[in-house]
Amino acid sequence: MLALRPGCLRRPAFPFARAARFAQSRANLLTLAIETSCDDTSVAILQKSNDAVRQTQIHFHQKVTANNSAHGGIHPIVSLESHQENLAALISKALDVLPDTGSSKPDFISVTRGPGMRSSLTTGLDTAKGLAVAWQIPLVGINHMQAHALTSRLVSALSGSSSNAAPAFPFLSLLVSGGHTLLVHSKTLCNHAILATTTDIAIGDYIDKTARLVLPPDVLQEGGGIMYGRHLERFAFPNGSADYNYAAPNSRAEEIARKTTKWGWALVPPLAETRSGSKSKAMEFTFSGLGSAVKRICEEKKKMGAEERIELASESMRLAFEHLASRVGWALRDLKAKGSGVGTLVVSGGVASNAYLRTVLDSFLTARGFQNVKLTFPPVELCTDNAAMIAWTGMEMYENGWESSLRCRALRKVLLLGHVIRVKKPSKKTNADSEMV
Repeated sequence: MLALRPGCLRRPAFPFARAARFAQSRANLLTLAIETSCDDTSVAILQKSNDAVRQTQIHFHQKVTANNSAHGGIHPIVSLESHQENLAALISKALDVLPDTGSSKPDFISVTRGPGMRSSLTTGLDTAKGLAVAWQIPLVGINHMQAHALTSRLVSALSGSSSNAAPAFPFLSLLVSGGHTLLVHSKTLCNHAILATTTDIAIGDYIDKTARLVLPPDVLQEGGGIMYGRHLERFAFPNGSADYNYAAPNSRAEEIARKTTKWGWALVPPLAETRSGSKSKAMEFTFSGLGSAVKRICEEKKKMGAEERIELASESMRLAFEHLASRVGWALRDLKAKGSGVGTLVVSGGVASNAYLRTVLDSFLTARGFQNVKLTFPPVELCTDNAAMIAWTGMEMYENGWESSLRCRALRKVLLLGHVIRVKKPSKKTNADSEMV
């Protein structure tokens, strides 16, 4: 079990502390949020009312994605230039619709601090610091992955279906994107244990690379971008769920059994065959081997027909998604055995928008006896990187008394420490730099 912590967060201790305490006592809180962790530039304004009737509203939420199509992947310089060109313009547009709360400024700034590309993160973080200083309001640096885990609580708050955000802690979070694959036990707002992570590439990266190998040239050209996952899904299942024909394996043996297609090839499930067998049930994810197998098949069959390509596309996704589901099932089993079972699985990140993944997870967990676990998927527009989730996480953190030092820096990677993920409260004698994790 690994650990993830959003660092440089602390109880109010810098000149804005008095303003923070004042804002926290108000019935309404307003935050402006900035997200620039990768190639998406996003800004949001979120308001939360703590009156008798609690209400959460998004007054502004827009995103601009850098055009990286010429590079066949995300290029740091192109992404940085896109942030530099678009961030100020988006903030200006957001301020035009700032709600009238008796003040001409937000109560605090929420901003992604990491993980992500350092240059991209720094653009957003430095802009946020400038706004915090100019407006003399607090800054809350947000862990990007924590925000994905809390997205379903944002959706619940926006719906107004309950006075408290749902799901309630604890719950499981499966965070799946182009840069991350994490299974997290979210115990409290600031305590998240990583139960499994990828040992090589992220599942979103695997799906995009597979799409470039399997999709016909004309379909790739129609994509017009670099994120080909959704095109792979459409190609494999042109009629949507009617084409799934999916039956979940009822046992581990059935799950890892080699299934040879009529074309003569078979994809082996990740970690199904290892030299010692010790990794077969390891709580980890791996997708590079599966990607290499797909590549070999494509190289050996230069003139692959459309029908075979469709089957290869669907099989490549099925095995990857069952690999995710198996580790989720083991986590649920182990937590239940320890008397700390959870009733909800939150699936977030860009890959969570894949409808076939939703079907596989639901069917797989039902077949393994976890039909009572509720699966929660945020709306597609909130699955990918966005400032709304940063705003909500900032709101939850700020209401619980957390804010960031103006000395905090961007974090390219999530630091793995010990066995738990906690936001550590610094002692009064500790300076801000030593709190960066």
